[in-house]
This record gives sequence, structure tokens and C-alpha cells, in this order.
Amino acid sequence: MKVAILVPNFVEYSGDARVVKLQAKEFVRKGNPVAIFTLSSEMDPPDGVDIYVMGMPKSLFWQRIYRLIFPLDIFKALKWVPKLKDFDVIIVHLYPMTWLAYLAKKIYGVKYVFWFHGMEDPKLFSHIYERIYMKLHIFLTKLTTQNVDCAISVSKFAKSKLKEFTGLNSIVIYNKIDRTKFRKGLDGSKIREKYNLGDDPVILSVGRIVPQKGFHLLIQAFNIIKKEIPNAKLVIVGEPTFDYYFKMLKDMSDDSVIFTGPIPGDEMPYYYAMCDIYATCSLWENHNLPVLEAQACGKPVVAFDIDAFKEEVDENGILVEKGNIEKFAQACIDKIKEVRGYK
Repeated sequence: MKVAILVPNFVEYSGDARVVKLQAKEFVRKGNPVAIFTLSSEMDPPDGVDIYVMGMPKSLFWQRIYRLIFPLDIFKALKWVPKLKDFDVIIVHLYPMTWLAYLAKKIYGVKYVFWFHGMEDPKLFSHIYERIYMKLHIFLTKLTTQNVDCAISVSKFAKSKLKEFTGLNSIVIYNKIDRTKFRKGLDGSKIREKYNLGDDPVILSVGRIVPQKGFHLLIQAFNIIKKEIPNAKLVIVGEPTFDYYFKMLKDMSDDSVIFTGPIPGDEMPYYYAMCDIYATCSLWENHNLPVLEAQACGKPVVAFDIDAFKEEVDENGILVEKGNIEKFAQACIDKIKEVRGYK
């Protein structure tokens, strides 16, 4: 079976791209020819996998605009849709790649599978232009998934949201992580040395730096934590998406909050290894890979009690009432004390 996998960005900091990489490896292991089609790429594909980079603007702002109006780029469609006709199945992760699969299905009859990672509810955004953008994104996703042969959602919560947004029924297949990379017993000392953390208690959080991920709430909770554990550090790994939000976070923070920016995928297991606990104040998730990665590395997770986290936080973690900063901070304190053996 010849497989095409389509994803907007094939980059390490993108959860859907990491899922694609594992999917491609698995198909190759089973003897299937695989090609990845993407708008941009910053990481190597697995051995035996072809990759085709279509290109898009360099500026983050213009990337957002381009992805929204992608169906208007007729030249891209004329160039790339014919290249999909010889595949037995096209697996698509996220709009706007759904547009190419929609056309390939309609013109050539290629089997079209939509892998739904989720779309943020427009209500989560504070600015009107952001809410309009997300509403258009949802509408265009609905439009370009009308002819799918199969829809797959990454959680039960994602399944319900896909039905709400598009009317599509789907089956649930949870995302997997690479357990050869993310595992217990790794040495995180070099990461501690890199950021001069010494033996201080460290809270780690990973994700796109956007409002719905709740990093502002996490920093508020961290300020409470420091009253009881003054030498605690908060390390935030992720790509800033909105300048205004990132500036706000930095203004809220002192030098005990460390923003690393995006980190190469091969280094990420050692970031989990160096921390005491993993914490996230995310207000919205469909399925969260960093939580799974942290748990695979043996780290307890503290998170808000939202639907997606109910499906993935294990018995070693703590779910806290959404938005309750004081309880969240106390849960982090309790877990750090437990890990450190403090009384």
C-alpha cells in the first residue's frame, strides 16, 4: 500500500508532526512506501520516507494568512494534486492540507483519511480578529473534509468536537509517543547545567506559547509556589506565537522563569529528565503529547481537570479544578515535596 501523509509543518515542536513521523516509521516497518507532503520542514524524515516541501512565506504572520487562503493558490493545486493520484491512501493532518486531499479524492478517487488533532474554539481567543480567523479555519476544514472516507480523532473529546464543528463521525485512535526516546532513567544533568539550575526544584511546561495554553495562569501559580519553595524554577519550552502574549508573560516573570524557545526533538527527553514535575494550565486540549512524554519519563503531572486530560493523566498525576490557581499551586507544591522527600 502506497501512503501519502500530509501535514502543514513538519517541525519538531509541532505535536501533529511528531505523530506523522511515528506513523511514517510504522508504515515503512510494515513494508509500505511512504511520502510526506508539507508546506515547511525543519526535521529529517524517517529512513525510507520521501518528503516533498511545497513552500510558504517565511514570516509567521504571512504563514497564517497563506494557510487560510491556501485554496486560492491554484498553482500549488495544479502542481501537487496530480502527484497524489498514484497513492492508495492519503492521510491528512490538519487544514489546509485537507484541500489537496479533497481534490485528489474528487478527481482521482484516492482514499482520503482525515486525522483530527483538534481546532481551538474561537471563544478561547481574546481578540476579534483571532476569533474570526478560527471561525474561518473551522469553516474551511468542514468544507474540505466533506468527502473523507474515514475520520480519526485523537481522543473522545476530539471526537465530540469534530462532530460539533463538521458533522463528521470518527473513530478514536490515541496519539502515540516514541517510547524508545521518552523513558525513565535518562540523565538531565546537562540541561540543568545549561540553565544553571543546580539542584533547585524545577517545574517544566511544554507547548505553543498561546493564550489558550494558559501560561499566564501557570506563572501566577508559580509565584504562589515560590512563597513556599523560594528556590523553585519554572522552565517553559515552546515557540512564541503571539508577540503581545509573549511580552505579557515576560513582563510577569523574573529570572526564575526560563523561556527556552523551541528545542530539537532529540533533546526533549532530557528536559523531562531534569525536571521534578510537569505542569500545564492549558485551558483547552484535544490530546496532549507533552503530558504523555513527561509521564513516560516518570514525571508526575499537574494539570487542569479538562476533558482531554481526564483521558491521559495517570494515577501519579493531579487534576485541579479549571482556573483555580491556588489549588493548582498547592498541588504542585505537594508533588514537589513528594518527589524531593520534603516533610
